[in-house]
Amino acid sequence: MARRRLPPPLASADLPQEVSVAVLSGEPVGGLPAGARDFVRPPVARVAAESAAEAALRDLSREMQALRDQGRVVVSLPLGAVRESHLLRDRLASDPEEFAALVASIRGHGQRTPIEVTELSPGHYGLISGWRRLHALRDLAQSEPGRFGTVLALVRSPESAADAYVAMVEENEIRVGLSYWERARVAVRTAQAGVFPDEREALRRLFAGASRSRRSKIGSFMTLVQALDGVLSWPAALPERSGLSLAQALAADPALAPRLRASLQATPAASAEEEQQQLQSFLEGLSASAAPPKARKAEALRETFPGDLWLEARGAQVVLGGAGLTSEVVARITRLLRGETAG
Repeated sequence: MARRRLPPPLASADLPQEVSVAVLSGEPVGGLPAGARDFVRPPVARVAAESAAEAALRDLSREMQALRDQGRVVVSLPLGAVRESHLLRDRLASDPEEFAALVASIRGHGQRTPIEVTELSPGHYGLISGWRRLHALRDLAQSEPGRFGTVLALVRSPESAADAYVAMVEENEIRVGLSYWERARVAVRTAQAGVFPDEREALRRLFAGASRSRRSKIGSFMTLVQALDGVLSWPAALPERSGLSLAQALAADPALAPRLRASLQATPAASAEEEQQQLQSFLEGLSASAAPPKARKAEALRETFPGDLWLEARGAQVVLGGAGLTSEVVARITRLLRGETAG
């Protein structure tokens, strides 16, 4: 039986230009010379290449998912998919000038820094940090929905609610510092919500990076939050010095808190300045009532006597003088005071 002689293998140099292109792209090309199709995509090589590509794609997919779970991949989310009320917010208000500057920056250059969110359910996310950026984008979306309908975000997976609050506070501490009232309020509110076992632990965990002095001041303002939260209209504007003085007074006498609340509710302030003046007047009233009464200056009572003598009473003192004050008069007065009779 005669053996069939196989044609010699083709070299790439012997293939037409379109075949060389097919070799590089991996696409089949019709009308090739005998043996050219096998040269372009041998079955075993093709299966091996496809398997390797699938394995690489799976590895890449796993790596991307791991990076996403670690919050290291920036994703684009619809603005409506982010719920800002997921956490109790620490920031009560935003400075109008700073917020306007942020809006102008995003309008001109786009969102440069992503917000941080956590996935609540497929397609729904809770805001961790980036409250101002989210609100700025929502304001811009009202006028340019096509351009500002999404927000760049890092999807975090905090192990607990406490970790989520720590991330929120740390981000605000780094970017735009909170007022002492806002810091104290988030510590009080998270403890009340059961995120932390008590207020002391909330203060320690949320502000672990703060100095001892700052944590002490935040702790003092927590006394104010407990007494006046919901009563003050501009609490974040309360100066540090006034707040510390007021906190010290309330800590010394807890009965003062109901009095102050009633006073503020009876005469609501029309502005932050007026509210601060009300608190300052309250402090001054406490200082005046606590000060010891000033001693009244004794009025001098003067009386004259025959023989050119005069007597002046100055409080607890009696002064006797005049040209008639002789040694004999002094002796008589002395015997009188001793209860002796004249000899």
